[in-house]
Amino acid sequence: MTIKDIKEFSYHIGWRNRGRHPGRHASTQRGMGMEFIGHTSLISYPDPRRIDLRQTIRDPMEQVYVRLFNQKSSTPVFVICDLSGSMNFGAKERKIRKAADIAESIARSATRNSDPFGFVGFDDMVREDWISTASFKSHRAIELAERLKEHHPDAVSGAGISDVWRYLPRERSLVFLISDFHMPHEQLESSLANLLRHHIVPVVLWDADEYTNLPENGITSVTDPESGAKRTLFLRKNYRNKIIAAFEARREAIYKLFMEFDMPPFYVEGDFDADKLTEYFHQFVAA
Repeated sequence: MTIKDIKEFSYHIGWRNRGRHPGRHASTQRGMGMEFIGHTSLISYPDPRRIDLRQTIRDPMEQVYVRLFNQKSSTPVFVICDLSGSMNFGAKERKIRKAADIAESIARSATRNSDPFGFVGFDDMVREDWISTASFKSHRAIELAERLKEHHPDAVSGAGISDVWRYLPRERSLVFLISDFHMPHEQLESSLANLLRHHIVPVVLWDADEYTNLPENGITSVTDPESGAKRTLFLRKNYRNKIIAAFEARREAIYKLFMEFDMPPFYVEGDFDADKLTEYFHQFVAA
């Protein structure tokens, strides 16, 4: 895939960042922007280009005043990606490959917005070989995403999600958390609590074939992708319905958890549609 083929989406942030690098987001940094915030004396802010003659003439103390403006600044954008065993599943397309396509789209969109992009991958630990520090050079992120498409996760858990917060900057960032979230509820809850400094967009990758395309009767073998354990099941209609109900209950539980942390999830069950991610930001993130 060439850079031109990567689908982009539009996003914005709902807070004023403190980034010093020029960008496209509202910030608290004084600079050459167009957002007027007040006046100060030329001595306090020695920039003759900003002298306000009218304000200066009005002052009986004959001080020289300059206009103050806030510039628009860049905001770090990160992808945190689940590399655990369950991400290797996929009837038509492996979830890990779909995650790579989404990461490419996010990286390309960040570059278009003049934002630095970083990547953190985890399975049962944070993977040092799948970390890319925040950079304005998109080709690094594109190369990593292309490598991710051919990656086949080992049969391990996603316990490393508990430590990903340590690899993010102190500066508030826009973070896309890509996973199928097949990890213990308590572990996910504590991990989200550690990420509250940032704006988190959970990207939930589910494949309907995980739980809907099961035979109604007969014997089938299943393998736990995160432990490698194999089991033989004798399926009956009632048992099949229980499996489907369990998945639906899990969906409801993680949705409720995300909303408790004010992190509306973005679901991807079929093909990734970048335009729907644009709609997500229009719906859930105040401009």
